[in-house]
Amino acid sequence: MKPVAIFRHNSTEGPGYFATYLDRHRIVWKMVCIDAGDAVPASVDAFSGLVFMGGPMSVNDDLPWIPGVLQLIRAADAAGVPVLGHCLGGQLMSSALGGSVAANPQKEIGWGRVDVAGSDEARAWFGDTRAFLSFHWHGETFSIPPGAVRLASSPHCANQAFALGKHLGLQCHVEMTPEMIRSWCESGKKEIERSNSPAVQAAGEIESHLQARVSVLNGVAARLYDRWVAGLKE
Repeated sequence: MKPVAIFRHNSTEGPGYFATYLDRHRIVWKMVCIDAGDAVPASVDAFSGLVFMGGPMSVNDDLPWIPGVLQLIRAADAAGVPVLGHCLGGQLMSSALGGSVAANPQKEIGWGRVDVAGSDEARAWFGDTRAFLSFHWHGETFSIPPGAVRLASSPHCANQAFALGKHLGLQCHVEMTPEMIRSWCESGKKEIERSNSPAVQAAGEIESHLQARVSVLNGVAARLYDRWVAGLKE
């Protein structure tokens, strides 16, 4: 099978648990490091799937690589190549597929409940999970693109996940590892301190019970990834 392409937009926001999942299932993957100057591939033909990670930038920023990424997502959709987005990645997907990205009513940083919709499509992706504690770090959010189905929401963000055929867009960060969370808390210390959002937690609260929380989150992620990799293009 062709490799899965994983797009990194910031040096601290790598694939995390998703890479562990792919390695465990012996699925070959290739990193495209946008933050290090890697070019956006001109075609999806070399890949079985596309995965977009997070980043501090906005889809609405005037960055030279964003138009190419949006075009690549649309090409993947046309070619039947599944796309998976985490946070910024989900926002890129929404923008490419006819949705929009704007400020969320509240910035979300830390652990917060995500509620899974009661639809058949949501059950197909999440199984029996009706709610779970996820990790969040975002100030913007996506709309549900035309033809897609909302899969999940949270008290502070109406759109936490959507599906469109084989594509899965996530606002929440299900890919986290303890190491990533500690790193983000350190690099984002000032952002946490100056925020007055009720959905932003202190670093100490974020890092409490960390291993247990991440282990449960990894289980939710694995269920989502199971369904997504089933759609990989040969």
